[in-house]
Amino acid sequence: MAVLAKSEITKMIKSGDLNITPFELSQIGAGSIDLHLGDEFRIFRSHKGIIDVSEAIEHGSISELVKAGKSGIILKPGQFINGITKESIKLPKNISGRIEGRSRFARVGLLVHVSSGFVQPGSDGRVVLEIANLSKVKLRLIPGIKICQIILEEVKGSGGYSGNYLHQQHP
Repeated sequence: MAVLAKSEITKMIKSGDLNITPFELSQIGAGSIDLHLGDEFRIFRSHKGIIDVSEAIEHGSISELVKAGKSGIILKPGQFINGITKESIKLPKNISGRIEGRSRFARVGLLVHVSSGFVQPGSDGRVVLEIANLSKVKLRLIPGIKICQIILEEVKGSGGYSGNYLHQQHP
């Protein structure tokens, strides 16, 4: 697998093989594409019982979908929430993606994706971000900021994602 450089990413976007909406060419870096934070978040409710971690877990029953205003959302120390990218991304079946946080935010204790940073080949939708505040201070998340980047890699052979989160639009 090889990481796609700016020239290859630009070529794929112009040919329509890679689709990102909304998008500006200035989002493309040397080997990645900047993605922005959307305005929807999934906030987990306090729960005194035990939640079984299984394939049957239902996130909606333990969380609330919240739309943030222009002033953003406050993430308390130790708090975990789901966010989502502003952009919807449609990858071809021979390209996968890897979400990486930005160093400037990691240095203040913000994790942008806790564990599932892999975007399957053929995925089509917005990327859910598992966001955690590891610092000892409150952090304000403002919709529209460049929150992360996606690194695109060529997949040997042809895959195609058809899982539960295909066409996802909400965290």
